[in-house]
Amino acid sequence: MAATPTRHHMLTVYLNDHLAGAEAGTRRARRFADASSAARSDPEERRLLRQLAADIACDLASLRRVMRELGVPERRPYAWLGRIGELAGLLKPNGALLRRSPLTDLVELEALRLGVLGKRQLWAVLAERFGGDSRVDRARLDELADRADRQARLLEELRLRAAGVLTDRP
Repeated sequence: MAATPTRHHMLTVYLNDHLAGAEAGTRRARRFADASSAARSDPEERRLLRQLAADIACDLASLRRVMRELGVPERRPYAWLGRIGELAGLLKPNGALLRRSPLTDLVELEALRLGVLGKRQLWAVLAERFGGDSRVDRARLDELADRADRQARLLEELRLRAAGVLTDRP
């Protein structure tokens, strides 16, 4: 009969799963901002995408900090799996082999938004379970959740615009 995993072990697995996703999301956001900056004429939209990528990178650093505060070690194989998954996603041609497909923006925005929504749930779980723990700053977790909400709204707005490639309507 297998031993029941400890709560700390389950927390380690949970946070490392999120760490792998956060690392993949950070790379994807940077890559998307770089590719979009070259393709977008609106300077404000380019600025928003660069800021979004920077915020997502800060969120990754915040997750690492929370892990340290809770005594949760980073498991590098989890991060490697996240990197492999993120790179595999880049191989999907989205209907165009030799150039960037217009559909790529839509697919990448959807993936980024799903990641941000998952991150939002992470901050909520941590605030609920560890908000009273002296090792963790509850106000910071609430700020991170609010930032994730703002990121999700921005990504949804951009996603709906990008969905215009599916119809003849602008």
